[in-house]
Amino acid sequence: MSAERERMIRRILVANRGEIARRVFRTCRRLGIGTAAVYSDADADEPFVREAGAAVHLGGSEPSASYLDIAKMTAAARTAGADAVHPGYGFLSENADFAEACREAGLVFIGPPPQAIRNLGSKEEAKRIAAGAGVPTLPATSLTDGTDGADPGRAAEEVGYPLLVKAAAGGGGKGMRIVREAADLAAATEAAGREATAAFGDGGLLLERFLDRARHIEVQIMADRRGNVGSLFERECSVQRRYQKVLEEAPSPAVDDNLRERLGEAAVALARAVSYEGAGTVEFLVEEDGSFWFLEMNARLQVEHPVTELVTGLDLAELQIRAAEGADLSRVLEEARRRGVRGHAVQARLYAEDPAAGYLPGSGTLHRLEFGEGVRVDAGPESGSRISVFYDPLLAKVIAGAEDRAGAIRKLAAGLRAARIHGPVTNRELLVGILEHDDFRAGRADTGWLERQDAARLARPEAPPAEGEEWEAMVAAASLAGQAERRAQAPVLASVPSGYRNNPSQLNIDRYRCGEREVKVGYRITEGAVTLELDGQPRPEAQLLEAAPDRVRLRWRGLDRVFYVARAGDRVFVDTATGSAALTLLPRLPTAPAATETGSLNAPMPGKILRVEIAEGDLVEAGDPLVVMEAMKMEHTVSAPYSGAVASVNISPGDQVESGQLLAVLTP
Repeated sequence: MSAERERMIRRILVANRGEIARRVFRTCRRLGIGTAAVYSDADADEPFVREAGAAVHLGGSEPSASYLDIAKMTAAARTAGADAVHPGYGFLSENADFAEACREAGLVFIGPPPQAIRNLGSKEEAKRIAAGAGVPTLPATSLTDGTDGADPGRAAEEVGYPLLVKAAAGGGGKGMRIVREAADLAAATEAAGREATAAFGDGGLLLERFLDRARHIEVQIMADRRGNVGSLFERECSVQRRYQKVLEEAPSPAVDDNLRERLGEAAVALARAVSYEGAGTVEFLVEEDGSFWFLEMNARLQVEHPVTELVTGLDLAELQIRAAEGADLSRVLEEARRRGVRGHAVQARLYAEDPAAGYLPGSGTLHRLEFGEGVRVDAGPESGSRISVFYDPLLAKVIAGAEDRAGAIRKLAAGLRAARIHGPVTNRELLVGILEHDDFRAGRADTGWLERQDAARLARPEAPPAEGEEWEAMVAAASLAGQAERRAQAPVLASVPSGYRNNPSQLNIDRYRCGEREVKVGYRITEGAVTLELDGQPRPEAQLLEAAPDRVRLRWRGLDRVFYVARAGDRVFVDTATGSAALTLLPRLPTAPAATETGSLNAPMPGKILRVEIAEGDLVEAGDPLVVMEAMKMEHTVSAPYSGAVASVNISPGDQVESGQLLAVLTP
């Protein structure tokens, strides 16, 4: 073997950010390998920067000016004294030019050879190679240069409807649209091309036949430079929203030993056909009768790789590094095949997004992010981090393993429910709702299952978010903790019992808002006892056992409960062992609402204006697209809430806007 193949890596630069950077650093520390990070302006204070042995500032905040700039990345590696580069996932991870640039700079690229990336990065070429290797493929065709390189209409007719428009480079749900009718094709290809360019620096698209009720099953493979290739079994990723995975598990409840063997053989055959090296994932659509179809091969480590680690006992990042150093992995792969899958693992992706508002992404300060025991957490931010509008809104991956599927699901649901997450709205309640849904527990979810659900209802299957005894108890605890905090900070008479009043007939009053609902809490504390009213209705079932600014023990309908309370300005977060609530404390004396012009349309989130579809004086119908924004690498359309005339337009393409900023005024 050549000297290059025996090269021991001394320091790795992770050409990425957030969770995957921290994940690779963790393995490097265990192996005694030095680390280096790169960071944009927006990420200057993020944990992954502090955890690296060295860090290089890239500048900019937009991915195109930072994490997608090949020249900056290779220069950063030289500056940091790194001899190897790990690309993570997303950004440049599947960019053959980047892999080539690393090699030309004398850097070990921890991934497959450039030609393998190039072959697999062209979805059309990957399908041709897969078919040649005997792997079944769906009808598809390429729009090589996005919307300008081919006639989308003619290509779509060749593929047939319904079809999926998808980015030719990268994955993660970026640049994907389902098209069921020819009339929707042009808008879908334009939007998908823009998203693909923003996320991967490549606007090329692929049109592929779409299967409505299939399952998304993928096979993890690992290969070394000596020709050893092995399957590390399958993962199920069928629970998706907007073509992005939400829950993943290993093994799949729909795959038996025979199908597992056939999927593994197909994945290994494809990897051999492209002379693959390192970690990779071959994705398939699997139908109910056991037939399967090749989707694509991701030439990188997947976001969902932890579930494979839990059921195999392997560190996939370590195997990537060993493969890049030229190690012989034959014994590892053979031992994994002999042991097979051990137990079950489920992963949930915790996003800063509001499922009830169409999965609208959130940003701002993450005041607290804490998890208890029993789950593995791979997180990018931490308590105090600021969630940026420039990148994917993934906060953390929460993973649980157990001897069987039911145990893993139960453990993960409990871990999510008990977490303390304060700041932007998250999909935590939705994740718990999915895990506890009969369809998911029975293993009946296909790729369209989540889209067919009412996300708001699924997040709270028993009651809407602003109702129910559990919620009322949490609101009461918020007020009692607030009163304890005010007494603790009192400059005089701090020894007087919390909530004590000269006039015992008067109640302290707090007002809260949760979603669209407002509630008034009246309370009085007398020598440890509490008199409590909610919206004027007495709650004699409540007994106060203990009240501190951050912790309240309350007996509610005979059951003793502990509530943990945290405040951030006028926001109040209440956590229990079974759920949480985020409230807004309103002024004690209601004030007149600020005057706003009738028909004002405001930005639903911070972001960049991509297109303005209207002009002053235009007539629009309800549902017409008015403004297209980009936030967190995805496009979001602001549509007309009713029919009317455009009175004014207050923004232009390219503008950066804040949440709530006036975009336009529409006269009904």
